[in-house]
Amino acid sequence: MLVAENLVKKYGTLTVVNGVSLSIGKGEIVSVVGQSGAGKSTLLHLLGALDKPDSGSVLIDGTDIFKLPAKKQAAFRNKHIGFVFQFHHLLPEFSAIENVSVPLWIAGQGRKEAMDNAAAMLDIVGLGNKLDNKPSELSGGEQQRVAIARALVNKPSIIMADEPTGNLDSANAQSVHQLFIDLRNKLGQTFVMITHNEELAGMTDRTLTMKDGKIQA
Repeated sequence: MLVAENLVKKYGTLTVVNGVSLSIGKGEIVSVVGQSGAGKSTLLHLLGALDKPDSGSVLIDGTDIFKLPAKKQAAFRNKHIGFVFQFHHLLPEFSAIENVSVPLWIAGQGRKEAMDNAAAMLDIVGLGNKLDNKPSELSGGEQQRVAIARALVNKPSIIMADEPTGNLDSANAQSVHQLFIDLRNKLGQTFVMITHNEELAGMTDRTLTMKDGKIQA
């Protein structure tokens, strides 16, 4: 599903990601752990083409994403990669169903079809009864579920999650952890997750530890 080769990212004289290579299979849930400043989020941004490496390559479904022209790279990212962040970044004036519909509208899907698909995805994440609620009318855990539904609605090849439960209390965090496992089992979804949560890391298929910009053997 994803193959990264010798990724390097520098900021000035500081090497934040230092020659990272990894391979992730379809339907696999992989967590990346390590102390703050180890390079985890920068690595995730490179894997998801939110940032460009100084050298190295990333192939998703066999496509070398950094060889694509900018517009095609953006289109590829919208179709094949879903993102979940610590902060849900929902649009406050939009309802849950409208927030989830946004990636589909960007992809050119008609309003009714997009809303139908968004409603189905919200039902999958357990919010079928909260379609018209705005973010301010949802709990923190529910807001993050909306963000997860938004990441999944395009049926991407892979989900990149950066501290997806970092802002949640333990009960909501546990609920979101289980949701990731259920989604993988139900949809065959592939996940790469940055986390400081040892319980979440323990639930994943494989854990990679980063230190000083490198994956530890």
